[in-house]
Amino acid sequence: MNQVDYLRISLIDRCNFRCQYCMPEGAELNYILKQQLLTDDELLTLIQEVFIPVGFTRFRLTGGEPLLRPGVVELVRKIANLPQTQDLAMTTNGFLLAPMAQNLYNAGLRRINISLDSLDPDTFEQIIGNHGRGRWQQVWAGIQAAYHAGFDPLKLNVVVIPGVNDHEILDLAALTIDKQWHVRFIEFMPIGNDQLFSDRGWISSADLRHSIRERWGLTESQIRGNGPADVFQIPGAKGTLGFISQMSECFCDRCNRMRLSADGWLRPCLLNETGQIDLKTSLRAGVSTAQLQEQVKHILDIKAEINFKQRDSGTVGVYTRTMSQIGG
Repeated sequence: MNQVDYLRISLIDRCNFRCQYCMPEGAELNYILKQQLLTDDELLTLIQEVFIPVGFTRFRLTGGEPLLRPGVVELVRKIANLPQTQDLAMTTNGFLLAPMAQNLYNAGLRRINISLDSLDPDTFEQIIGNHGRGRWQQVWAGIQAAYHAGFDPLKLNVVVIPGVNDHEILDLAALTIDKQWHVRFIEFMPIGNDQLFSDRGWISSADLRHSIRERWGLTESQIRGNGPADVFQIPGAKGTLGFISQMSECFCDRCNRMRLSADGWLRPCLLNETGQIDLKTSLRAGVSTAQLQEQVKHILDIKAEINFKQRDSGTVGVYTRTMSQIGG
């Protein structure tokens, strides 16, 4: 496996969208109470005194929707200013981004992924849970603001849903031709919502690449990302196309990440619930950061076994948390 040096940090489990693949319709979501969330000081303590000493240098802020976290710009500044931070990124739905993009950039955030599952406002509303008109326009304004603020690369995440947005693949891919934007097509993954779209299955990255190749041609890109995406490029395009194929291919050998939930649970594998540890409760109980380092080192030691030998959920029945509660 790759060296595990990349931590995805969920800042909050709440979201202002309710996307079907992340928060299943009709599901009862028990949001984390404010006092159960890691505070800024606790999070910074864990980053500085636990994760950095055991080798983590790359951090991505997620949610829920991370821009709902109070004081998020200042938190970005503090993490970005740590001398050991080699890379700081954020994944957002973009709805609140337009007025915040420049401040986030000035605070030290340099990479951003924005979810954009459709270029059609009506389809977009359907996917995000019909929260009202105008949401697509506000997200598009956030994308433009991030572009003008200087985020490079600016990545757009697309979860491909059969029968919902798969007919837009070529239009979404075309966004990479004239701008240095990087579109990432993600195979739908049933975490916490295994019945969703069960009648349609999912579309493999290979099929998507075939469609794009027939239209423009497609070559492997020389630009590589920090994650599991296979990166390609339309000949002559300024941006790239990435394909994240967690359903049709196993990329565990390339995994370099763990996930920290908003309430302080460290999860070594997205698809497997084995080996999670509750760092927040231990920290609040007075367990030393040196002891917490040892717990994290143990998880690092067994991560390969969890990835390769237990290709199941690691839990009985359904997952205990949905994608929004894990942090993606």
